[in-house]
Amino acid sequence: MMPSVFLTPPTLGGRPRAGVAGPGVPTTLQALDDGRLTDRAAGWIVTISITVLAFLLRLYQLGTPHAVMFDETYYAKDAWGILESGYERTWVDGANEMILAGDLSGMQEDPAFIVHPPVGKLLIAAGEAMFGMNPFGWRFMALIFGTLLVFFTIRMARRLSRSTLVGGIAGVLLTFDALSFVMSRIALLDIFQAAFAVAAIAALVADRDWFRHRLADHLRAIGEPDLDGRFGPLMLWRPWRVAAGLLLALSVSVKWNSIYVVAVFGILVVAWDLGARRLAGAGRARWWSLLIDAPMAFVTMVVVIVPVYIASWFLWFGSDGGYYRDWGAENPDNPVVQRFGEALGSLWHYHEQMYGFHTGDGMMVDATHSYEAHPAGWLVLARPIAMYAVNDIEPGTDGCEAVGTTCVSVVVGIGTPILWWAALLALAAALFWWVIGRDWRFGVPVLGVAATWIPWFQYAGRPEFFFYAIMLIPFSTTALAMALGRFLGPAHHPRRRLRAMLVGLLVALVVLNFAFFYPILTGEVMSRPAWLMRMWFGNAWI
Repeated sequence: MMPSVFLTPPTLGGRPRAGVAGPGVPTTLQALDDGRLTDRAAGWIVTISITVLAFLLRLYQLGTPHAVMFDETYYAKDAWGILESGYERTWVDGANEMILAGDLSGMQEDPAFIVHPPVGKLLIAAGEAMFGMNPFGWRFMALIFGTLLVFFTIRMARRLSRSTLVGGIAGVLLTFDALSFVMSRIALLDIFQAAFAVAAIAALVADRDWFRHRLADHLRAIGEPDLDGRFGPLMLWRPWRVAAGLLLALSVSVKWNSIYVVAVFGILVVAWDLGARRLAGAGRARWWSLLIDAPMAFVTMVVVIVPVYIASWFLWFGSDGGYYRDWGAENPDNPVVQRFGEALGSLWHYHEQMYGFHTGDGMMVDATHSYEAHPAGWLVLARPIAMYAVNDIEPGTDGCEAVGTTCVSVVVGIGTPILWWAALLALAAALFWWVIGRDWRFGVPVLGVAATWIPWFQYAGRPEFFFYAIMLIPFSTTALAMALGRFLGPAHHPRRRLRAMLVGLLVALVVLNFAFFYPILTGEVMSRPAWLMRMWFGNAWI
């Protein structure tokens, strides 16, 4: 059985040799075998139990508030247009009120110009196909993928830490994160992007172990302690890496900025392959990995994005009314149309216009928004966002039981403060353990946060919003869980019980903090003073 928490950093120094490893220093085979988790049954029990808890917590009153919240006004209607005709369509003024009343006649035949790929809207449409064009229907798939985000985070944290306990802690923390909760109950695109990205990185971590274990198996098969300067087996077919490539392609097909995750982790896996062959004893021959392993990684993680992304537009291709669908036919002399054909030429032109929207005047570069949040403040919750708000509800109406004051009903996109602030400290520690302590495991959450956070700074001149940080929290939560596992230490540590109590206290505080904020996450009617009690930073949070 694996220990309940990981104990010491892995050996990352010179190449260990069988028979000469000192106390506490693994042999080559032992080092390559690191990560063979044996408590699989317990791992799945913990994973599934926490995932079910997350699902039920997010499912309760999913259709409340019965309203079109924030950018649901775009994505819920876009999804319905795709479901009905294969492309997004325009709606008449006042369509939101009509939809909430069950009247869908406000959708027009004209196509709508959109600025994000279709996969997220296709998933929202799947919920609408099952449950109808209503709040429950358009939020259902966000619930599913918000739950899957917890699932994939548990599996990633468990494999990184080599500990089911640490994986479980990460899952519980994310289950009770307020931002993850809210984003699992609103029809925005980001929850789908995050779930695919975290699943992909979890698959890459699994591939790292898979590759090393196959090297260990090869050494056993040939009866040698190491490769003794040989390159070793090719292993060009790597199922976990293929799965990761497909998942990254889907993440990019929800929102383009997932390409930064592809770039960062594409470089990291090349370093992992070099390190594995070095550890196995390839010596200088390991550099052949740059000509053998690296090109295959490029194919499975980058090249695969192109066909998957294009395929995600299949309904638009099959339509006769999609926005710019006929552009290629109307511009046959365009070089792109002449080279790639009418359909792809039309799609290329559409993407030129979409890119122009994101980088030019379409995004109102110099505009302001009352809830814009500079990315520098995301990790400290400097500026949350109101997704829905009804103010000045009079006592005795709409469930307001206040005396001498009015009530409000709000849904705020905000993280659980204690969790986010503790995770920020853990990220700093993780950076130290990765760079100075040379523990590769902490590099994954650090790079996960970096790849999904730092690129936003280049666009800080335009309105940005805190809910984009849903891409960060699975990684910062994982860093916190791993830091807590390291703090716990070995089972025989004389202060293990005290440390376990402190870890349990922190987790309990996160749960209680979430419970305190729960009313402003679900649109519960509350008195104005009760709402203000939860606005800890005054106007910065209002």
